[in-house]
Amino acid sequence: MLLRPFFPINRKTGAGLVLIALLLVAIGIWYFQVKPPAEDSLLLEKTDFASLPGWEEEDFTGFFPAFLKSCVKIINLPETREMGGIGLAGTAGDWQPLCAAAMALPPDDKIRRRFFEENFAPFQILNNEEKSGLFTGYYEASLTGSREKKPPYLTPLYLRPPELVMVDLGRFREELKGQRIAGKVVGGDLLPYPDRTGIEMGALADRELELVWVDSDIDAFFLHIQGSGLVEMEDGSELRVGYAAQNGHPYFAIGRDLIEKGYVPREEMSMQAIRTWLEENPDKATELMQKNASFVFFRELTTGGPIGAQGVELTPERSLAVDRKWLPLGVPLWLATDVAPASSPAEVEKFARLMMAQDTGGAIVGPVRGDVFWGHGDYAYDMSGGMKSKGELWILLPNALAVRQTGMN
Repeated sequence: MLLRPFFPINRKTGAGLVLIALLLVAIGIWYFQVKPPAEDSLLLEKTDFASLPGWEEEDFTGFFPAFLKSCVKIINLPETREMGGIGLAGTAGDWQPLCAAAMALPPDDKIRRRFFEENFAPFQILNNEEKSGLFTGYYEASLTGSREKKPPYLTPLYLRPPELVMVDLGRFREELKGQRIAGKVVGGDLLPYPDRTGIEMGALADRELELVWVDSDIDAFFLHIQGSGLVEMEDGSELRVGYAAQNGHPYFAIGRDLIEKGYVPREEMSMQAIRTWLEENPDKATELMQKNASFVFFRELTTGGPIGAQGVELTPERSLAVDRKWLPLGVPLWLATDVAPASSPAEVEKFARLMMAQDTGGAIVGPVRGDVFWGHGDYAYDMSGGMKSKGELWILLPNALAVRQTGMN
């Protein structure tokens, strides 16, 4: 009825009906083109250990050091402390008895396997109805630096500025769990902190906030993405640096920009491809890197490896960065995906093993999303740079918690 005044029907030719049909088709096409994707929603699907791909081949001796690091952290938390995420993992008190039992186990692979199979229940994690998600890799970056600014050490790594305020919005509203902002307080208002361009143009100059000076702005940029690095100092010593804070601006993936502009084919995109383009295009590199407004501040570490968001030392090939909005830190996850080195992308292998949720990252968004920590050195750089794979994820919950959360017997 509403369309008749605009498209009068010609009873002989039916032209009006044709126009209406075409209009409805056009509206349908427009709707599906502009319709936003469904909002992320975490769902759990109960399963069993026999259904986990590769479970029978798992090396518990390799996994347990990472698990125990998280357990030490959890045991020292108040029993009522929530584990985080959307609440599916309960409180620290739900995990502490199992952590204490695990710490007392003998170093026997069969005993450790039985411990998990008898005390935990696996649940597959879905985003709405989708089981598959994206899994990438990261590593501990290698840099060369000096405590003094002098050629070629002209790019600073900054300490956290004292006025920077980082806000966990979930502390204020339940629906904002997992969301964070940062800024500085001016006149009682929280204002945005300078972005990457502003900082590189001198927003923090002459404040003695430089932790160390490195010889490559590209190396520094990749350090901001990786979150931790090992700096070889000019005197031969080593300085390990780790994430301290972030300026609150959103992360922008410059690799996507290179693909959209046709500089790097999508099928050839990798961390190594990005670095090569930046090095071969110095006149455009700074502009491209500054599109990523996110800027990371660092602290000096005295540990044997980088420290993740849970506050524990990361374990190569066992620590996984996740989206804290959805998943808690310190819990075991089963990951099944594929990996291949950037240097030999055709050499694809299955990667199925227990991981620990021990870190997070600005680009890690969604329930079925993760970033595998590969460690330090050439191998880690090669494997992490080539990893961009579809995979599936399961969470292991203590039996008592599984029953309480799902109502299953």
